[in-house]
Amino acid sequence: MTNKYKKQFTTLSLTFAGVIYASTAHAAGTLGDWEKKLTTSAGKAGVTKKTASLDVIIGNVIQVALSFIGLIFLVLMVYAGYLWMTARENEEQATKAKTIIRTTLIGLVITLSAYAITYLITAQLGSIG
Repeated sequence: MTNKYKKQFTTLSLTFAGVIYASTAHAAGTLGDWEKKLTTSAGKAGVTKKTASLDVIIGNVIQVALSFIGLIFLVLMVYAGYLWMTARENEEQATKAKTIIRTTLIGLVITLSAYAITYLITAQLGSIG
């Protein structure tokens, strides 16, 4: 990269960073006391604030964890597919890709089975009480 392009790139980068910073600061300043305004609006609409119970909190944590596990599954599958497609005649790389796919699927089955078992048990306990 020539010196001329480095200066242009630096100038453009700093300008972009300045615009982003200024817009973020402006947005933060205009929001003000958003929680109070939101609570006031919700009160006028007849919506009251409810506190979450322990089972709802645990359910939300499980949902976030399963979403994260699904993301990891997706990334591993894309990576393994990329390895397999670019392996060409390299048997070692193709075998590595197949192993990643196999272990990822096994992990997903175990995770979903554990979720299903947990869901069934909690559903039964909920219907008892």
